[in-house]
Amino acid sequence: MKKVISVLLIMLSVSAISQNGGKTLLEEVSAKVKSYDNISIDFKYVLENTSENIKQETRGDVVMEGEKYRLNILGITRLFDGKTTYSISPEDEEVSVSSHQNDTDDNITPSEMLSFYEDGYTYALDIEQNIKGRKVQYVKLTPIDTNSEIKHILLGIDKQTKHIYNLIQIGKNGTKTTLTVISFKTNTPLSKTLFTFDANKYSDYYINKLD
Repeated sequence: MKKVISVLLIMLSVSAISQNGGKTLLEEVSAKVKSYDNISIDFKYVLENTSENIKQETRGDVVMEGEKYRLNILGITRLFDGKTTYSISPEDEEVSVSSHQNDTDDNITPSEMLSFYEDGYTYALDIEQNIKGRKVQYVKLTPIDTNSEIKHILLGIDKQTKHIYNLIQIGKNGTKTTLTVISFKTNTPLSKTLFTFDANKYSDYYINKLD
């Protein structure tokens, strides 16, 4: 769950990128992202490690409006209302609650990812590929911290729409994590309570306050 959220938020925090090769393209993507009132994404998530004979695939969706977001993946709903993060697990009948101020890396918010990745990576243009009729330009992100578990990240950008097509994260342990956008919708009508946690709906759940 932690890795899924981290990879997803790297993808959505592209507006932090503003240095080295790829700057112009990424600034265009940033301007596009900032122009939307909200973003809704359906995605496919794949984790592979050939040496460990591991391959896991799943799908999920996320809706973001400013700092607020609602993420559904692996049967869990992750909700951030701007102040508090709620992780709702129907299988365990449990809700984990943590305050924005005390978030760990596992509960990091998009705004924190912006500042983190602005200082944490160098960037350079990589290969361009023709994928299903679309031209995808990759930007390579390399961690400045030599102790990072990440070897590098490839961020694929559709050159026509200036939207992110996919993100490929390569770990130093040989693990490859790929997140591919299936659908990307913007400025859709949202329920006023989409990012609101309704405690009455979970009165039978165990409330695990992490702070």
